[in-house]
Amino acid sequence: MIRAEQAGDSEAIYRVNAIAFGRHHEANLVNRLRGLPKSLSLVALADDAIVGPICFSPVTIQTVATAPGLILGLGPVAVLPEHQRQGIGSQLIGQGLKDCTLAGGQAVVVLGDPAFYARFGFIPAAQKQLRCEYTVPDGAFRVLELQSGALEGCQGLVQYRPEFADCA
Repeated sequence: MIRAEQAGDSEAIYRVNAIAFGRHHEANLVNRLRGLPKSLSLVALADDAIVGPICFSPVTIQTVATAPGLILGLGPVAVLPEHQRQGIGSQLIGQGLKDCTLAGGQAVVVLGDPAFYARFGFIPAAQKQLRCEYTVPDGAFRVLELQSGALEGCQGLVQYRPEFADCA
């Protein structure tokens, strides 16, 4: 079952992120992103326990053309190791993209495995003339338009929330 994060979920979300990533960076980041305007946080449940969280937060584009509407950054997404390879992460991403669309999101960017995110329709962000503020491997920075043509006339440097840099 996938549902929106609720009050009282923060401790379990922190634990899942810390275990799944093997460090506290992502867990601390999610704590700092929690409750920001235009952000979205979902959890996957198994046997009434949180086994996977996902977070979407607004990003900005330092554009040289038309400024788009709401653009969100996907991540982090995590699943407890014993629940991985069961489609839970894919379910979180799929539901998250639907919820982002319902919330008026125009596009979503992600840093991640190109083959995995291509399954959801993400393409290299460079194809839309978008660059990541961080140095990342070729093809790892990807974008998905939630609204057709949302990024037409838009290009530039994508900047994540300052909490991303603060939690590095």
